[in-house]
Amino acid sequence: MNSTQAVGRISLLALVAMTLAVLPARAAVQVNDKSDILLQVFVPCAAGGAGEFVDLAGPLHTLVSFTINGNKVSGYFHFQPQGIVGLGETTGEKYQATGITQESFKTAFVNVQANDTFVNNFRIIGQSSGNNYLIHETLHLTFNANGSLTVVHDNFSAACQ
Repeated sequence: MNSTQAVGRISLLALVAMTLAVLPARAAVQVNDKSDILLQVFVPCAAGGAGEFVDLAGPLHTLVSFTINGNKVSGYFHFQPQGIVGLGETTGEKYQATGITQESFKTAFVNVQANDTFVNNFRIIGQSSGNNYLIHETLHLTFNANGSLTVVHDNFSAACQ
């Protein structure tokens, strides 16, 4: 098992343990919140290709849902910027953060059989042409009934437009 697989397995097992420790049986939506965040992102295509750090701030919508049904737990995480804006530290240009990050999982308590899918669409959009930074990742993990990681699919891309 390589380090990516080990991290994925440990993360999934920790999530299941945390879920069991804090959730009542048959729980549904646990968090539905909008909180202000501060975030700094390096945009490599900004400032004429020299790159710059962009300081972002604004509201992030967070939705967390878990359901326990018999011997299984499933859950969903959803994060969406809603009006997050920022300024480039070098150019002073305005940027806007958009996109959606979400993750869903299903785990059996009896034999640790599990599936986890993570999808991240993260965009930092600038006012000028050529300084939009787009990140996309789809990660899927499958564990069999023995707890062995049997499927790892990770498709990651980062592009400037």
